[in-house]
Amino acid sequence: MDKRIEAFLADIRDRGDTQFAIVSRLREIALACGAGISEEIKYGGLLFSAARPFCGIFPYSAHVTLEFSEGAALPDAHGVLMGQGKARRHIKMHCVSDIAAKHVAAYVDLALRAAG
Repeated sequence: MDKRIEAFLADIRDRGDTQFAIVSRLREIALACGAGISEEIKYGGLLFSAARPFCGIFPYSAHVTLEFSEGAALPDAHGVLMGQGKARRHIKMHCVSDIAAKHVAAYVDLALRAAG
């Protein structure tokens, strides 16, 4: 693991168990999408790429967002994508159970396929 990623995760761990658990689970989901997924620190968060970037994890003081650069083009069957910009959308999580409740893995898979 890259030293910058290790430092990022250590900083999140210092913020508290909930933030670290959310970030860790989201990271697992993104990396489990298949071989060739890379991660890097960019824009203050963790950015995941295959052929192109497909999602990023960004921690804030009271929540964590999973952001999609081209999220406006994704189907939103569960109505969880937030944002008003031309392209970008995100899913906001306050606790680990939000990940399953908001069907995050399905959105990550959609974003990866769209970036392919």
